[in-house]
Amino acid sequence: MPEQAAGEQALKQAVARETGDDLSGIRAVRVLKRSVDARQRTVYVNLKVRAFIHEEPEEAEFQSIEYRDVSGGRPVIVVGAGPGGLFAALRLIELGLRPVIVERGKDVHARKRDIALISREHTVNGESNYCFGEGGAGAYSDGKLYTRSKKRGTVERILHLFCQHGASSSILSDAHPHIGTDKLPRVIERIREQILRCGGEVHFEARMESLIIKEDRVTGIITAAGQAFEAGAVILATGHSARDVYDYLHRQQIPIEAKGIAVGVRLEHPQELIDRIQYHSREGRGRFLPAAEYSYVTQVEGRGVYSFCMCPGGFIVPAASGAKQVVVNGMSPSNRGSEWANSGMVVEIHPEDFPAFASHKALSLMKFQEQLEEQAWLNGGMKQTAPAQRMGDFVRKKNSSSLPASSYTPGLLASPLHFWMPECITARLQKGLQLFGKSAAGFLTNEALMIGVETRTSSPVRILRDRETSQHVTLKGLFPCGEGAGYAGGIVSAAMDGERCAENAAASLF
Repeated sequence: MPEQAAGEQALKQAVARETGDDLSGIRAVRVLKRSVDARQRTVYVNLKVRAFIHEEPEEAEFQSIEYRDVSGGRPVIVVGAGPGGLFAALRLIELGLRPVIVERGKDVHARKRDIALISREHTVNGESNYCFGEGGAGAYSDGKLYTRSKKRGTVERILHLFCQHGASSSILSDAHPHIGTDKLPRVIERIREQILRCGGEVHFEARMESLIIKEDRVTGIITAAGQAFEAGAVILATGHSARDVYDYLHRQQIPIEAKGIAVGVRLEHPQELIDRIQYHSREGRGRFLPAAEYSYVTQVEGRGVYSFCMCPGGFIVPAASGAKQVVVNGMSPSNRGSEWANSGMVVEIHPEDFPAFASHKALSLMKFQEQLEEQAWLNGGMKQTAPAQRMGDFVRKKNSSSLPASSYTPGLLASPLHFWMPECITARLQKGLQLFGKSAAGFLTNEALMIGVETRTSSPVRILRDRETSQHVTLKGLFPCGEGAGYAGGIVSAAMDGERCAENAAASLF
């Protein structure tokens, strides 16, 4: 029962009852796996534990890696200091190579000040925002570590590395591990400190302008300030919002391709309502259960409609990365303690769904993203105020005359999302929400808000690379990496891909 899983003392008592041992002999209980089972009216917390009876734990809760000094090692350039870039750098150090990180944005703490100005003054710094800067898009938008990857050993390695750099060991046991936006920046800072201690380099406010290419081999990069960095390999881990990089590659006829994404809105409910629905109780979650999560998915007219990046006890944040854009995302602090629950509610789209953008070829869905984000900016009053509509009104195609309170601090403007967003998206969302409302009574409600637009679910472009070597298909020495290259989705999968690219870059040099 939830109260039995509420803390170590309660767990010790449960172990004592199960084993018949005296409580004083149970020295420690470590949780190995934890999940909440709310499928039935009675809610259980499923635990797998290791009890230490008449002995103290001798081994650490997580495995650590000893990093060597690589100040004299061969350099490898890493473009981008998101999870793909940072974990590539750590792996390069393990392999005896010296990472040189070149990041367009600011360090994780300086970046926080620019993020605050988006809400306070509606000013978006194009190089320092929720998408760009140390830690990447995930640093200030949740720190969620759940991944669907089946490579459990590799996933666990990434989680252990997060723990080594300051994350709570609870991420090793939780079914849906989460660091929290309030805790993740310090973890990122410690990773950078580790890289610097080992002789690596980190250069902030250094946006890559172009690649240095000699005889079909990438030998370095040039920044917007004209500084050249040269090395035997370049790992390109620029994130899913680096549209200038996609533009550059397209202009230079470096092979890339359009890929499908998902587009929609941020849906926000009172957390208390989600607790009542998910835990089947008028009293909500009570004292011992966490803020409830949900996950919905269906198919409507051949396209997926689903919830994305659900943030219990969280906030909706302004995630624009340039002028004339309104983009929303979600985040939760580590305690998931706000009065709201939000998630992306999105529709899968493919390049062929928008033939009007076909002339842009590999950039077709990127150009669609740009147009939709500008429409959101126009309908939000041409600042970071976001267009919004009550959920029930959206489904009934009715204007909202008023809006409930929201966590979105730049402010909201009532707007008929059903009218100006593309019909192929709104019609599928309307049908999907009706289906979700039938499966969970109370979910489809006018107490909930739909806030536009959610467009940065993944990269709209894939930078083509060899399946085995991770090198670009036509340029030796270039290793497209992570979410921005179209090979990951989320912090953990990007970190895993960063390690893979580092290993392949090392193999290419020896």
